[in-house]
Amino acid sequence: MTRRFPPKTQRRRARTIANRKLTRDEIVEGQRLADMVDYQRPRHRLDCEKAARPCLFVSCKYHLYLDVNPETGSIKLNFPDLEVWELPHTCALDLADEGGMTLERIGEIMNLTRERVRQMEVSGVRKIRSILDPNEPFPLGDVEPEEP
Repeated sequence: MTRRFPPKTQRRRARTIANRKLTRDEIVEGQRLADMVDYQRPRHRLDCEKAARPCLFVSCKYHLYLDVNPETGSIKLNFPDLEVWELPHTCALDLADEGGMTLERIGEIMNLTRERVRQMEVSGVRKIRSILDPNEPFPLGDVEPEEP
């Protein structure tokens, strides 16, 4: 049985922990604990595809529990009211393997609104198109329909 998230009025918003708010002692303690942990982190999708779920490798860039901004070092907790083992889905790659989903379902899984998911989709399509054909400009917010 899959655990459903509470309605969006009851969900807690994602919380960001700025790198500058961590004390030097907290950073040193985190590094010390990371060095003490003895595990083999998966290096490729094939290493973790059949692994036990929920995935406990929250530092993986495909894990849904938290995001790390590489520029600022800030940590965004996507689900501040849940523990990692309470998430029904922990890996974005597992969800991608399932195939297409509605904006509502993606928003529910990622603790985002449907509108925010739509905005991210538009931005992603724009980036892909600029890579494929950098000479053809697309107006901001305009996503052309695909040819049949």
